[in-house]
Amino acid sequence: MNPTVVLRDDARAIWQAGMDAVDSSRLVRSAVRRTSDSLDICDHRIPLAGLGRVAVVGAGKAGARMAAAVEDAVGEDILEEKLFGWINVPADCVESLRKIHLHAARPPGLNEPTETGVEGSLKILKIISELGLDDLCLVLLSGGGSALLPAPISEITLEDKQTVTRLLMQRAATINELNCVRKRLSLIKGGNLARAAKAGTVLALIISDVVHDPLDTIASGPTVADPSTAADALAVLHKYATNLDDTPKSVLDYLISKARNPEPDLPIPRNVHNYIIGNNAVALNAAASKARKLGYPVHSLGSDNQGEAHEVGRTLAEMCVATRDRGDPISPPACLLSGGEPVVHLTETDELRKGGRNQEVVLAGLERLWDAGMHGIVLLSGGTDGEDGPTDAAGAFVDQQVLETARSRCLTPDSYLAINNSYEFFDLTNGLLKTGPTHTNVMDLRVALIDTE
Repeated sequence: MNPTVVLRDDARAIWQAGMDAVDSSRLVRSAVRRTSDSLDICDHRIPLAGLGRVAVVGAGKAGARMAAAVEDAVGEDILEEKLFGWINVPADCVESLRKIHLHAARPPGLNEPTETGVEGSLKILKIISELGLDDLCLVLLSGGGSALLPAPISEITLEDKQTVTRLLMQRAATINELNCVRKRLSLIKGGNLARAAKAGTVLALIISDVVHDPLDTIASGPTVADPSTAADALAVLHKYATNLDDTPKSVLDYLISKARNPEPDLPIPRNVHNYIIGNNAVALNAAASKARKLGYPVHSLGSDNQGEAHEVGRTLAEMCVATRDRGDPISPPACLLSGGEPVVHLTETDELRKGGRNQEVVLAGLERLWDAGMHGIVLLSGGTDGEDGPTDAAGAFVDQQVLETARSRCLTPDSYLAINNSYEFFDLTNGLLKTGPTHTNVMDLRVALIDTE
């Protein structure tokens, strides 16, 4: 078989092994177990005797499969007699479940708050506010939850929140900075869901899509205290809004008022417990195991890689060349693994463009490898949610065949990188990685394989 095809297939298999490890159904089934007399969730044993209703609420790209796994795990009696719920998910993740309603809170590929998202969020607040002390509230949270759980405070409109979200995303604010602002403008984020829940026990099962797994940042922390303040949120806006006219006056007025007259947040009730059941490290470890089984020694860069997508791609490409040509940091055959979530700084342009951070990582890598050549190298980067920016691709890959196709069509990476138009480049060179919705989200997973044979 063609060595290039072998490398590409192996890279995809390694990436897929990481994906399989963070399958949201598998993660929930490991966390929720039914015995004859109890419901065991993580380290909580909940006796069935005296258990009232079981409300399942939440949001995220993994929400549909998480909810389905809960229905499978709790047992037929609880499912039929006690369980109900509402989960906000992207429209292309909606399916029919027996007791839990999946609500289309945004269209596919639109990672921002919508009117239907607000409707679903208010429904969730109503459900949890009507629970009693004998009831259990199970909160399912995963990546994308911030955009899927919009409930703006009364002082601002949904349009105001959309404007702020777009501004910060376009200016390449980090997820921590973006969520710092979101939490201060929400009725549900920053611990407000936990404060509104009236159940005797509230358990949150969380799949992390944020570097270092900070509970207050994942889905903007609906069930944990917010360590940031209105003053912190205001500082983020001042950092990225070079012209404050870009920021709605209602948002600025509210944050300025709260910063000048700060009031402590109400504490999170003691009956609220949070558990991370999956993260990027789980995917990275599974990918490493698969690589070794395929005969590739592994050098892992860890799960906490951030920065500009362009620089992440160039750095990874330089490591590929050093490995192939000098055996540094590892001798080939070798697998380089990297997880995390870089950002893309969008260049101002009137030209049509489309792409995502994973596609930009790979295209920047190709730009670095353009002269050095792709012989014996394949570089793949994909979002574990199956969405890379507002596109139908999870990411992209590049190898000798993609390079030759680009050269034969007189396509060069630099002109596409200049306007963040990576999707069109890979669409023309058959380098797109397409998976459809994966129903999970633990940031991005990058695989580079190097072999001199």
